[in-house]
Amino acid sequence: MKIKILFAIAIMTICTGNLRGQGKVLAYTEGSAKLNGFYAAPTGKSNSAGILILPAWMGITAHEKTTAQRLSKLGYHVLAADIYGDGNQPKNPQEAGKLAGYYKSNIEKYHERIKAALNTLIKQGASPSQIAVMGYCFGGTGAIECARENFPVKAVISFHGGLGRDSSRTINPIKPKLLILHGANDPYESEQEIKAFQQEMKTAKADWQMIYLPNAVHAFTDPAAGTDPSKGAAYNEQADKRSWEYMLVFLKEIF
Repeated sequence: MKIKILFAIAIMTICTGNLRGQGKVLAYTEGSAKLNGFYAAPTGKSNSAGILILPAWMGITAHEKTTAQRLSKLGYHVLAADIYGDGNQPKNPQEAGKLAGYYKSNIEKYHERIKAALNTLIKQGASPSQIAVMGYCFGGTGAIECARENFPVKAVISFHGGLGRDSSRTINPIKPKLLILHGANDPYESEQEIKAFQQEMKTAKADWQMIYLPNAVHAFTDPAAGTDPSKGAAYNEQADKRSWEYMLVFLKEIF
């Protein structure tokens, strides 16, 4: 077992070694709040397109940073947004739940934090007319909110994101395109909530697609989630790889 673990670590080191050194902590503000995002400049064949990453409930982690680095190598300006603010990185799931819950209950505040990150991404060189927003879990909810509010972005991508909305909110036509990547066995999204979301997209006349990843539960893209699907959240290598490829095809279409 020890040999297998060491071998896995070695493989990860080889695969991610060429990503080291890319990216930096980027300070910006939203009102009086101090925020610390993670920005990765485009390398290789550069273009003016930008991608904003909205983190899962634990805030910016190695998962979001690695994603930013991978996308920057494809030529994108990439910023992982800081939603919680300087000094508010949650230490455990309990703290993360409280913080994420605050922004879900105060959705306008979540919107403002996302707008501040979008403006920061543009200041780093991304074209205002060539931006996509992607998010994981809690961040997937934020990405969908960008579409609901018709933020000036071309498209949004949600990885195992929350689909729910306050039913009292008016459904307006949605302009950004949406790609929803959802674990087929995700226990945190009820069939009722999924159907309500799909009807919302139809009512909004959105250009949307929802792809179910087989045998995947919540957090299927995050290696830190473990590999036990019975817990409701677990990494799934096949779902992770497939969802990444679906995203790349989608990005190629919109850009």
